[in-house]
Amino acid sequence: MVAYYSTLPPVMGEMLGNSIPVNLRSNGFTCQSSLYMPSNCEYKNYHCSQYSSLGVKMSRSQVGLCDVSVVSMSIKGYTGFRCVELKIPYLSSSFGSTKIAKLLAVSNLVASNDYGLVSEENENKEMIQRGHEVNTDCYEEYAPPWGNLMLYGELDMDPESIIQPSVASRNDSRNKVTIDDTRVHLLEETDGEELSRRILMLSRSNKVKSAIELFRSMEFSGIRPNGHACNSLISCLLRNKILDYALRVFGFTRRNEISTGHTYALILKAVADTQSIESSLNMFAELGGFSRENNDFDVIVYNTMISVCGRSNNWVDTERIWKSMKEKGLHGTQITYSLLVSIFVRCGQNELALDAYNEMDQNGIKPRDDTLQAVIGACAKDGKWELALCIFQNMLKRGLKPNLIACNALMNALGKAGELKLAFKVFEKVKSLGHTPDAYTWNALLNGLYRANQFADALQLFESIKRERSSQINEHLYNTALMSCQKLGLWDKALQLLWQLEASELPISTTSYNLVIGACEIARKPKVALQVYEHMVHQKCTPDTFTYLSLIRSCIWASLWSDVEEILDKVAPDVSLYNAVIHGMCLRGRVESAKKLYMKMRSRGLKPDGKTRAMMLQNLRKVSTKWRRYSHPRLNRSPCHNSRLQGRKFNVNGR
Repeated sequence: MVAYYSTLPPVMGEMLGNSIPVNLRSNGFTCQSSLYMPSNCEYKNYHCSQYSSLGVKMSRSQVGLCDVSVVSMSIKGYTGFRCVELKIPYLSSSFGSTKIAKLLAVSNLVASNDYGLVSEENENKEMIQRGHEVNTDCYEEYAPPWGNLMLYGELDMDPESIIQPSVASRNDSRNKVTIDDTRVHLLEETDGEELSRRILMLSRSNKVKSAIELFRSMEFSGIRPNGHACNSLISCLLRNKILDYALRVFGFTRRNEISTGHTYALILKAVADTQSIESSLNMFAELGGFSRENNDFDVIVYNTMISVCGRSNNWVDTERIWKSMKEKGLHGTQITYSLLVSIFVRCGQNELALDAYNEMDQNGIKPRDDTLQAVIGACAKDGKWELALCIFQNMLKRGLKPNLIACNALMNALGKAGELKLAFKVFEKVKSLGHTPDAYTWNALLNGLYRANQFADALQLFESIKRERSSQINEHLYNTALMSCQKLGLWDKALQLLWQLEASELPISTTSYNLVIGACEIARKPKVALQVYEHMVHQKCTPDTFTYLSLIRSCIWASLWSDVEEILDKVAPDVSLYNAVIHGMCLRGRVESAKKLYMKMRSRGLKPDGKTRAMMLQNLRKVSTKWRRYSHPRLNRSPCHNSRLQGRKFNVNGR
């Protein structure tokens, strides 16, 4: 082995007398060189540098070193050790296709006792201590006495494991770790479990660069870390937004068949967070998530994907993942069914939510509070108030406290079913649980009274709410009270509520005005209805078809035909309005006017409904029969003749 120096000291004797031996060991081969130190250099504080190149001369055309592992430098009984970093160009050799010809470049050799050279007698003791306790800073903080020897060129590794800088690393200014800065160390430790433990400790300490370097060094040396260490490294990389290299580690785990459900869950969630939910679903499908073949997926992976789909309310793929999990014989956990019920209820798929709850009950899994409350809401929307009430009572027996949303949903379901007594019992329970009734609570009770045709009780409850909890009054409660006024024909009460609603500065919709006009229609107050309509237009509230229909019916029963014609002229052609006017005219005996309006309706391209056509045919037949009767020649005789016929008919009837 020959040592070549790039520079030579001016005095050869001084160089040979003050040189330091440097040993390079590799696979049983040893290379020894000397590092020149000037005579004026003190031991306690020296700083000597020398530029040189070392190599193994194998032949005239091939020069290189094979797998150099340790570099040592001795000074007066003290020895410093450091793993080297190689520059390995691809050189051919006489030993087959293996890459054994490598060039070792030693640049900027710097020695300083500030970094602390250790004594040879303490060398073994320190190495043993390092073997049992991982020093997570040794890769980043402590520089060697002679600087760093960098490894360049092509590595003897799988091409798929070649690292590229992470996109997240380039974009995130806070992340200072780049894969280009990492190095490969030639390891002295060869125990895979010990090195895996070091990766685990580095990852938990968030030493990203050190963990990556150790992982790359193990991969380069052919030492496989265990699955736990790989999962911890992936988690560390994802915390630091280095998804590219996390995917590389994930590929390594799959090639070596050490992937676990936790590995898949980490990657799928990271892809959904970084890229898109669709990308995560596509990866899940490519990994065999929807196939019936066996894979490494466990229930944690399926829970992760169900949660990912729930972000975008994608209940279709949620149901698909649920079915795939059951086809593979996996049983859901409490988290699985909680996610399913929550997503299905949020997406309005109440049947699926109840199916998930029933399966959960059959598997003997105890539901959480939020799951039970969501099921109560699903039952209420689906009209299954018995099941909702049963779940509510079971929660109370177990000492649980249903929230106000579940209680309101239950009261609303009971009110729709006409179970007013049960609804008010739940209301009393709401107050005993310490909940403060809100607008939804009062709306559920008022709607229950209205559906039970207890309109007076609904108005009484509304007045009590307005006195005691005026801050909770909203437009919906006013409209429920107005509907009760309409049913009772209390047009004056409806007007009073309308003025109060306008004075409260709450938003007023067309529905509120329609209810007041409808109350005037039932009370036969067409002129008051017209005044409310004019006020409605003045308030810049746009009337709709129901507004005009109520006005037309009120005017027809009051025989205000001019107002009816004025409404038809102002409004755009509407088949519903024409049908209503024709019906009213026919019922009021204005057949000729109905006929003209019918012809006008058909000329505008409006198609009458079946009732309008039937009424027009019936009235036209009566008119034609009457015309034929008076125009028939046998009936056009003298009055005397007609009187004789009538008298003869009378005599016959008299007999």
